Amino acid sequence: FSREEARKAITTRGGKSPESVSVNTDVLIAGTGSGSKLTKAIELGIPVLDESEFENFLTNGNIPN
Repeated sequence: FSREEARKAITTRGGKSPESVSVNTDVLIAGTGSGSKLTKAIELGIPVLDESEFENFLTNGNIPN
């Protein structure tokens, strides 16, 4: 997924794709170059999904533990 493809996949399903990570973030989709957003998500205890986990989430709606 490109960043725009992931954003579209989320928003067409009624989700939001904000530009920043906060305590209100449910999950972070992390690709290469995630940088400070990934660090922030980890600090806040937000689940982080890789591409295969994201595909599973889109198909089944399950966030892996």
